[in-house]
Amino acid sequence: MVSFGLAVDDSGESRIDLGGYQLDGFYDEMFRPDGTLRPAYEGFSSAISGWSREELLRRKRMAERSLLNRGITFQVYGDASRKEQIFPFDAIPRIIEAKEWKQMEKGLKQRTFALNEFINDIYHDKKIVKDGVIPTWLLASAKSYLPVCEGLNPPRGIWCHINGVDLVRSGDGRYYVLEDNLRCPSGVSYVLVNRENMKRTFPEIFLKQGVLPVYDYPYKLKKMLSYISGKEDPVLGVLTPGQYNSAYFEHGFLAQQMGAELVEGSDLIVYQHEVYMKTTRGLKRVDAVYRRIDDTFMDPLAFRPDSMLGVPGIFEAYRRGNFAMANAPGTGIADDKAVYAYVPRMIKYYTGEDPILPNVPTFVCADDKEKRHVIQNLENLVVKAANEAGGYGMLIGPRASKQEIEEFRVRIHENPRNYIAQPVLDLSRVPVITDQGIEGRHVDLRPYIIYGEDIFVLPGGLTRVALKKGSLVVNSSQGGGSKDTWVLPDPPC
Repeated sequence: MVSFGLAVDDSGESRIDLGGYQLDGFYDEMFRPDGTLRPAYEGFSSAISGWSREELLRRKRMAERSLLNRGITFQVYGDASRKEQIFPFDAIPRIIEAKEWKQMEKGLKQRTFALNEFINDIYHDKKIVKDGVIPTWLLASAKSYLPVCEGLNPPRGIWCHINGVDLVRSGDGRYYVLEDNLRCPSGVSYVLVNRENMKRTFPEIFLKQGVLPVYDYPYKLKKMLSYISGKEDPVLGVLTPGQYNSAYFEHGFLAQQMGAELVEGSDLIVYQHEVYMKTTRGLKRVDAVYRRIDDTFMDPLAFRPDSMLGVPGIFEAYRRGNFAMANAPGTGIADDKAVYAYVPRMIKYYTGEDPILPNVPTFVCADDKEKRHVIQNLENLVVKAANEAGGYGMLIGPRASKQEIEEFRVRIHENPRNYIAQPVLDLSRVPVITDQGIEGRHVDLRPYIIYGEDIFVLPGGLTRVALKKGSLVVNSSQGGGSKDTWVLPDPPC
């Protein structure tokens, strides 16, 4: 047992001290197994060690009120009330040392480069398939593989301009890639807002730590969009599905921060294979957009004819090189969880290097041998649907009922291609502020990568935290929250 809990001083006021916080055998981001602080947290812990519990709770509530007052909210899919709620925020930061971050950054750049090479390859020569590095059936059966994108040449040869890679740290202390998010990776607005909140909540602490900044993400995003547009002063936009999308706040926030237009499909029109925005002064040409609409909804002429969100003809304008989009159409193939299992092979194939950040060990149910293993061990595995997100379509074997396990056994038999399985990881934990005191909760980390003239990794990213005690699901739609992630600078020589 170690502590970061509460005690009562002579005045009767509860104060934070080193007593009461339970490690419970998990890897803790703040404490070593022997209960001593990890070096990254020494400055923060020292600064708040004399604070009262009431003061810490007061600052947390102040931060949450700020989120609500600024309209920083999201909607939960499937909630009939459509009630807006804040993304729960915890005021104790996750802190990463410079040396650890640099290795992580290197691995994220390596992975993003390889994924871009893979997407370009499979929509052209398919050398990786012909060379037997990945099986033929993997693409032939992938719902997210878009034949209409074959032969497509995106501007500057870049497909995956924005990548959100979900990382987890297991009990062995190593980081593993849990999944890639290349279609519409969300959450970066909360990184920026959380940082603003932390500066207001802990101004006296924040300045002393020298935390690497994140404020320039919108500038980097705008710079990348300008680069792929090929124009010196392009007209840029953020293409949103509209106000009922759960990430609508983020769409508007990024548009505002970049000085770009926030547009829906109905705001755009294609004329003579050029894309224009409707304005009160007539049509205005648009050169590039950050697309937050899923691939198959972007153009009813090229993909789903029933889509009411897209723009008829926008894909052909893109194909002809008259318009730029990030991410490029077709990148969704890399979000397929069965494809994810082969990313380590892709990295070796396209870079000649071993992966710096390993995958979580994964069983692909489309493989008969691996399927048999999964079927026989469902109660010990996490099973995921290949094209679901947000923690949906998932079975956590050790916490599932016999009925749920049997249902998934049937599903896997009926459609093995749609499922992968992984061992249950003991996700690392961090302290969070609760009404009962300070307790440990499981976390993951989503860094954001922008691929333009070079590959840029935002220092830190979004730490998502499972606020329900004992839960391994960090998604906001299922009770998760977030923390600010601090990357410390190199120590002085």
